[in-house]
Amino acid sequence: MFSMALKLLVAFSGGAAAALQATLASFMGQRVGLMASVFIVHIGGTVLAAAFLLGQGGGNIAQWRTLPWYALGAGTLGVAILSSINYSIPRLGVSTTITLLVVAQLTVGALVDHFGLLGTQVRPFDGTRSFGMMTLVVGTWLMLR
Repeated sequence: MFSMALKLLVAFSGGAAAALQATLASFMGQRVGLMASVFIVHIGGTVLAAAFLLGQGGGNIAQWRTLPWYALGAGTLGVAILSSINYSIPRLGVSTTITLLVVAQLTVGALVDHFGLLGTQVRPFDGTRSFGMMTLVVGTWLMLR
């Protein structure tokens, strides 16, 4: 029970951090420009990650060469995410932007699960997930009204 609660808390914390990051990145973007804010956010993340890696003696960073080429594109997706957030929040608002981001994440996540893409375990799209997706569509429509 505690293990599941911890997993849920960590996932929830990540979502809360993403919403706060989006808001802060948009705040910066409106003052220093879109790409400058994306750069600042990534530099800040790089510095923090480097500090953690140094504290762990480098961890397994040397294994980066064993990764497939497409895995190295994850950082470019971060640039795309922050750029879309910086553009969208001033035009749509924080809650609408976050709603659309979450719906897109869940839709793509359901496709990745269904087909077992990128080495993930196959989790078929069934009736329950279809109901959940329809609930998301209705919720999104309500947020956009």
